[in-house]
Amino acid sequence: MSQSLIESLNAETIKKNVPLFGVGDTVNVSFRIVEGDKERQQVFQGVVISRKGRAIGEMVVVRKIVDEVGVERIFPLNSPMVAKIEVVRRGDSRRAKLYYLRDRTGKSRRLRDRRRGLKHVDAAKKSDGVKV
Repeated sequence: MSQSLIESLNAETIKKNVPLFGVGDTVNVSFRIVEGDKERQQVFQGVVISRKGRAIGEMVVVRKIVDEVGVERIFPLNSPMVAKIEVVRRGDSRRAKLYYLRDRTGKSRRLRDRRRGLKHVDAAKKSDGVKV
């Protein structure tokens, strides 16, 4: 089989409605749980600490804290069990993988917001008399 044929088969199963998000962002991942003949959706909210793979095999590791214990879950982005992904907050990170958050506790666990530089720009414009 040629590579182009494999990629064309994979292109049909890749989801088109995945929002743009990156490492450091807080996301809500709704995934389907099948219990017997019933199906329900459960939401997992946490910080994206890793994103790896590409195309059909892209995976996201999401970490949250429950009762002072870290819980990580790996989600295949193109799985039919993942119903939807919503970006709650954009976090600023300078690294591709945030594995160092596993060792952090308290306030050092928090990431700054991606809009961190904008408040300084707004303050400068107001002091110059420019209306924002």
